Amino acid sequence: MIKQKRHGQLIVISGPSGAGKDTIINKVVEDEKNIWISVSATSRQIRPGEKEGVNYFYFSKEEFEEKIKNNYFLEYAKYAENYYGTPKEKIIEKLEKGIDVVLVIEIQGAMKIKELVPEAIFIFIMPPSEKELLKRLKNRKTEDKNKIIERFNIAYKAINEVTKYNYVVVNDKLDEAVEKVKAIIKAEKCRVDRIEEMLVANKEELIHEFLMEEEFDNSTIGEKI
Repeated sequence: MIKQKRHGQLIVISGPSGAGKDTIINKVVEDEKNIWISVSATSRQIRPGEKEGVNYFYFSKEEFEEKIKNNYFLEYAKYAENYYGTPKEKIIEKLEKGIDVVLVIEIQGAMKIKELVPEAIFIFIMPPSEKELLKRLKNRKTEDKNKIIERFNIAYKAINEVTKYNYVVVNDKLDEAVEKVKAIIKAEKCRVDRIEEMLVANKEELIHEFLMEEEFDNSTIGEKI
């Protein structure tokens, strides 16, 4: 009998802006009930349609820097002139309860997590092509051309970091990408190093019980040999 560790898995999802990270993981969570998505914090301005505590926790630059001093974050990084960070208290609480925790974070932050928690699962979401990525950034219609170009340049650089991750999933067809991420998470639960305890029954006792079973007819053995 195999007993798996109750401690939850830490799953780190990264990829360039426009790759579809949030869309994929939100669909994964719809089907997998034992997964919790950590809400990151940022110093950037809230965008139309976003909600406090749902998309991000929004802090001013000064508030964010004060929380850095108070060791509030598991990791933090600066991206496109704004801070992004992962509040750690809730993450630790969920993992100890056996709940898998997903962090959707930038590569810089992911590499800090890798130093702290090397056994975490690192998944990189890749756009089908650079051309498609630029098209997705444009279709967002949330930023001007200069900002889109800046994000594209950062994204292009990020794609070259894929070898630092355990897995890569190309988001060409959304449903297929979702199934691949779900399969990775399930497969990771079967890893040998996820086993907490293995109870092996006594071989002689099992054979003795088998031979002593009333329904076992020893007289038929010779006929079958």
